[in-house]
Amino acid sequence: MTSAERISDLQRKLADGLATIDPHHRLLGRPVSYRIIDGRTLEITFRDVAGIADTEVLGVKRVIGQECFCSVSPQSAERLLVRFVVPLK
Repeated sequence: MTSAERISDLQRKLADGLATIDPHHRLLGRPVSYRIIDGRTLEITFRDVAGIADTEVLGVKRVIGQECFCSVSPQSAERLLVRFVVPLK
């Protein structure tokens, strides 16, 4: 599977799976961006997130379906940036 196919597959999985794992809509409907880093890693960034629970992070990792890393950082006093870094194998 090419990187483009893998990214498309991850986008579809997230679009289908967020409604199930995000009952409080903390990620669902938030601005999301996808960026390839070094041609081998995909960074998925959710912006304007009011809050996130560990169960929601674990749910996104399950939807992605492979090992990935998550970081949460302040975007503003009230909003967070939630980033998932996924190796493109």
